[in-house]
Amino acid sequence: MQKIAFDLDVYSYQIDFIGHVNNAVYIQWMEIGRTKLLEAVGMATHEIFQQGFVPVLVHTSITYKSPLYLGDRVQVELWLSELRNASAIMQFRFYNSQQVLAAEGLQKGLFVDKQTMRPRRLNPEERALFVPYLDASTDTNFGF
Repeated sequence: MQKIAFDLDVYSYQIDFIGHVNNAVYIQWMEIGRTKLLEAVGMATHEIFQQGFVPVLVHTSITYKSPLYLGDRVQVELWLSELRNASAIMQFRFYNSQQVLAAEGLQKGLFVDKQTMRPRRLNPEERALFVPYLDASTDTNFGF
């Protein structure tokens, strides 16, 4: 199983009034991760619309473990914990520079037909592109 991994810097505009990274920033980082996943499978976002379907988010969940601060370098990991015919669950982990888990999250995405905006099944070739990033043994509950 492969993971998408990348680093990000924390900037002053991402800090909230308490002095750590604002909760909404993690959702922005998830967007960066989803874009990198689509690029890794050969479906760059500016090209995916030509394929007749689009990925749409239907659920986001984040559990915050340890705060991140200005000057931190964030390490992000992303993989799939579930891949169905028309949907996928993406798992995220966010670490600080000392490899301390700062947060973990998941997002459920649905593939929809661009014209009808109804769920669209991936064909076998499209689905096969995502399989290398699938680890179905991952717990998606986060204790909820």
